[in-house]
Amino acid sequence: MPIRQDGAAVGLSLQPLSHLPGVGPRVAEKLAARGLLTLQDLWLHLPLRYEDRTALTPIRQLRPGQPAQVEGRVEAVERGFRYRPVLRVAIGDESHSTLVLRFFHFRAAQVAQFAVGTRVRCYGTPKPGQHGLEIVHPSYRVLGDAEDAALGQALDPVYPSIEGIGPATIRKLIAQALDKLPGTDVLELLPPAMLQGLGLPSLRDALLTMHRPPRDADLGALTLGTHPAQRRLALEELLAHHLSLRRQRIALQQHRAPKLAGRGRLAAELLAALPFQLTGAQQRVFKQIRADLKQPSPMLRLVQGDVGSGKTVVAALAAMLAVEAGKQAALAAPTELLAEQHLANLRGWLEPLGVRVAWLAGKVTGKARARVLEEVASGAAQVVVGTHALMQEAVVFHDLALAIVDEQHRFGVHQRLALRDKGAAKLAVPHQLVMTATPIPRTLAMAAYADLDVSAIDELPPGRTPVQTVALSAERRPELIERIRSACAEGRQAYWVCTLIDDSEEDGKPGGNGNATTRIEAQAAQSTFEQLSAALPELRVALVHGRMKAAEKQAAMRAFKQGDTDLLVATTVIEVGVDVPNASLMIIENAERLGLAQLHQLRGRVGRGAKASSCVLLYQPPLSMMARQRLQTLRQTNDGFLIAEKDLELRGPGELLGTRQTGLAAFRVADLARDAGLLPQVRDLADRLLAESPATADRLVERWVGGAARYASA
Repeated sequence: MPIRQDGAAVGLSLQPLSHLPGVGPRVAEKLAARGLLTLQDLWLHLPLRYEDRTALTPIRQLRPGQPAQVEGRVEAVERGFRYRPVLRVAIGDESHSTLVLRFFHFRAAQVAQFAVGTRVRCYGTPKPGQHGLEIVHPSYRVLGDAEDAALGQALDPVYPSIEGIGPATIRKLIAQALDKLPGTDVLELLPPAMLQGLGLPSLRDALLTMHRPPRDADLGALTLGTHPAQRRLALEELLAHHLSLRRQRIALQQHRAPKLAGRGRLAAELLAALPFQLTGAQQRVFKQIRADLKQPSPMLRLVQGDVGSGKTVVAALAAMLAVEAGKQAALAAPTELLAEQHLANLRGWLEPLGVRVAWLAGKVTGKARARVLEEVASGAAQVVVGTHALMQEAVVFHDLALAIVDEQHRFGVHQRLALRDKGAAKLAVPHQLVMTATPIPRTLAMAAYADLDVSAIDELPPGRTPVQTVALSAERRPELIERIRSACAEGRQAYWVCTLIDDSEEDGKPGGNGNATTRIEAQAAQSTFEQLSAALPELRVALVHGRMKAAEKQAAMRAFKQGDTDLLVATTVIEVGVDVPNASLMIIENAERLGLAQLHQLRGRVGRGAKASSCVLLYQPPLSMMARQRLQTLRQTNDGFLIAEKDLELRGPGELLGTRQTGLAAFRVADLARDAGLLPQVRDLADRLLAESPATADRLVERWVGGAARYASA
């Protein structure tokens, strides 16, 4: 099957923007800061929305909140300075109605433009004002009396802003780039045989429609992202991302990996020694892992399972297959507390079998560290548990055959690659087992993890009592304090989780100052700790927040785990890594501020024992519609997979799996929740392209993903 794009087209699409008139070094630098380097980048720099200037609306027919274009003559002009400078211009039209144009930022020259009787055409969104409808800061044009100002023939695109470059310049540059758009036969990468039956336009037609929608275009569909032109672009973008991951997997599978095909004696001994039976889901997933480990190519498997579903046991069984083969396994966790819990579990299960489990974390220093490094290098340490410290250059494994990473999205890309490369010394790479307690929506897994086989432990062990979840207004806080008193009097323990509480200081939102978030959360937790300590003097109350030193946090959490504390006041730092079966009550303050996945993770800290457990979502009324839906979902289900699907629907893919680190987050057109229906077609197209035209697959990846692809295998 031939590649559709010839060399001339490739050269044109990658032509630097400095070739366009008006793009000097300074403008080129500002465009480059937004990732716009070539003509192709401008073709794919799509509008955020559209303005309809193809018709005029009589002022009488204007509706609040509905953008429109009107034309009239100036009837009155008023300048005011009551609170700040303001310019009001009243215009009227043949419908004998008046509209006020209001400006807060204006120059004297603008005021002079609006002489009474001047003909003005303007566009904006009307809203109710003191004297009828008004438009604040409309875009406008002053027309001469005899001027025949033709209406637009297409909807006007509104592009994402670029710092230092005005909207008119952006439109002009994109128009110049579109004038150089090649013909369909040259631009199209997907072979015609593959496009047939999809009912979608060509790439060229889709791009022209997106940048220059005709006046009769379905503005509603364009706004919702369901227009055929958007679906055509989304399909190709999803396909490119999918192919980039598949390419990474193919490249990795060219490496050798140790075949772990023993009889499974150690795994059988571990199973026999466990005080519980594996669930059907655990048995199924272990069977899948075992089949992978028998192959001479590296396993790449993601095991997802809800909090408490038993992922660690499955990982331990996999590690036994490596140890039986005379090789090593490593388990990395993102926090010391979580790593310590894995260490305690693995030592309890494996050391009775004669397996040496070593511990390597930041606080292991001096002679102890040197001794562990020696054991790891000699192979005496058969299973090594640790944090980021495992990935440091000084750590050399004797023969690493299995790398297990828990909560993998919390590690940076380079760290994960560093652990994988620890086994590459003997010209082989270790098998990789990735675990997450954040269930992944099926659609996100299909798109974001095309390079991984995905297994789900979708069954909780028997005897686990579902957590009862209720939502209460913050006014009922005193009742909750009494509830904590009685629960702790019965020998149980409780969490009180604090989130941001001060809107005016909340500059730690995405794009803001993350340190500010930590500071405000710490202040909220400190204040709550003092209030609860005063209200519950008979209880042992402890505090944990993100601004404490690591050693202080570990000590406070350890004391709570050992039962030396009754009530733990904490920020969301406890989301991962605390396993206290005796804790049966959790209060999450300002729960409306958190996403579904985070709320579910926090709730997973209780219900880990046999006692009935409760989670109280304390909220500040009034609730937004989205917050109401989130809290309602939490109340209705404990199923992390259902919650993940709802989270994707409400919030979009966002940071559900830290996909920003794999180069997958910045979709230009595609939306994984909206475009999930395209994914089966994407997989089918990917299979055919890789089999029939791999060079075309490379061109697609280069067009949409570029350099981001190199991290996707991490």
